[in-house]
Amino acid sequence: MTLVVKIGGAAGNEVDPVLPDLADRAGTVLVHGGSSEIDRLGAALGRPSEYYTSPSGVVSRRSDSAHLEVVVLALAGKVQTDLVARCAAQGIRAVGLSGVDGTVIRARRKEGARAVVDGRVLRVPDDRSGTIERVDTDLLHLLLGAGILPILGPPAVTATGEIVNVDADRVAAHVAIALAAERLVFLTNVAGLLRAPTDPGSLIHRVRRTELASVLPYALGRMRKKLAATQSALDGGVREVIIASSAGPLPIERAIRGEGTVFA
Repeated sequence: MTLVVKIGGAAGNEVDPVLPDLADRAGTVLVHGGSSEIDRLGAALGRPSEYYTSPSGVVSRRSDSAHLEVVVLALAGKVQTDLVARCAAQGIRAVGLSGVDGTVIRARRKEGARAVVDGRVLRVPDDRSGTIERVDTDLLHLLLGAGILPILGPPAVTATGEIVNVDADRVAAHVAIALAAERLVFLTNVAGLLRAPTDPGSLIHRVRRTELASVLPYALGRMRKKLAATQSALDGGVREVIIASSAGPLPIERAIRGEGTVFA
């Protein structure tokens, strides 16, 4: 059974409990984000992160040419290398890949991204973000067949060799679909989808695929992107998607047992 696990890169996400839970999970692909590291590195380099809200209410990172360099350095450089090294400390053989490596993630550059600014809808200039078109699974299958954990993250590459930023949650969904994974687990810094953002007791435990639109109003900030990725994964044939906390021992096992919000 193929399993795709995505660990978030926002502040508060805990990586250390996740890695021991991967040690005996053959057939798993680990997808990572790294928003906190991008923000930290960008600030250190004098290129602070900028975000915008689309007309549909989705919050996105502005990926102009200068900031894309920070994204590549942070994700394909520090975040990925640290994850591979920490896996080695757990006795896990892992290989880090960006979507550019082996053209694992092919994307097209977005055209006409729009942002709401002071009530007006404006075009986002110099947008170097992309929409995922396909995932080439050959390299992933090769690594999985050798008992090696693939660790995969943005950016992606276009047909003309241009590097573009892509959303890590979307990467996880597309990888799960391409590998015909039975389950996709998003590990985050919250317990799951909450009716009240500050109240862990308001956790929504289970959502049917047909009910997903009805819980969308509870998804604030980046959680809205996770729900969009969840919808894509379910539509693409993934049987179950779980959004759960990365905190505490064996977070993957607990998520599979139903802790968090289960979409099925």
